[in-house]
Order: sequence, then structure tokens, then C-alpha cells
Amino acid sequence: MKREKKGFTIIELLAVATIIALLAAFVAPRVFRGLGKAKSQIAKSKIAILESALARFEYTCGRLPTDTEGLGALLVAPADVQDRWEGPYLKKSDLNDPWDHPYMYVQQGTINVGGYDIFSYGADGQAGGDGDNADIYND
Repeated sequence: MKREKKGFTIIELLAVATIIALLAAFVAPRVFRGLGKAKSQIAKSKIAILESALARFEYTCGRLPTDTEGLGALLVAPADVQDRWEGPYLKKSDLNDPWDHPYMYVQQGTINVGGYDIFSYGADGQAGGDGDNADIYND
């Protein structure tokens, strides 16, 4: 009686492993590139949330936060507007971009002349850059 041995040969296993490695090498960079674009879109959406919170702050308090108060004025009432402040206007987590860096706020905008600037320095947290490291401003 002859017994049949069932299973895969080492050659078959190596062939499958090679195919999987090649697929991963071509697919993974595209997936991660898309992830960076998604984070930039999330940053833009969160900036819109900050703009809405600033509009409510300005409406109830009669002014925008100063540069020294920054976006923290949306969470804790500044001393001079405590009687009119109706916050908090957003969650603390909304003050950080998708890369966990704080959003920057400038009351007298240079990008939005006559308004204010809210921006993220992107993935690297430094001014300037391209791709995922590009700065993202409110429009």
C-alpha cells in the first residue's frame, strides 16, 4: 500500500510568497499616498469647524480672540467677555490637526487679508513644504 503525502512543496510556498510580496510592493505605496491626501482633507474639514466656532464666538462675544488668547478662547472664556461667552464652542481635540499638531491662528490674517488665518503646517509641523508637508490654510 502506497501512502499519498498531501501538502505543499517548498517551491509552491516560495512562489506564493513571492507573488504576495510583489503585490504588496506595488499596492502599499498607493495606499499610503492616499492616506496622506485623506489627512489633508481632514485638516481642511477641521479648519471649517474652527471657522464656525470662531463665528459663534464673535457673534456672542462681539470680537474675535486675540493672538495671545488664540484658539484656546474657544474652550475657556477670556476674562473680558466672561459675561457673554457661551462656550465651549468646540472640543479640545478639534484644536489639533490630523498629525496631532496644534492649529495656528492669526487674528489679522496675511493670507486672508481683512480676516483671520487658521492653518496647519502639515505632516512635518514646519512652515512650507510639499505634498503631505504642505501648509493648509483656511480659504
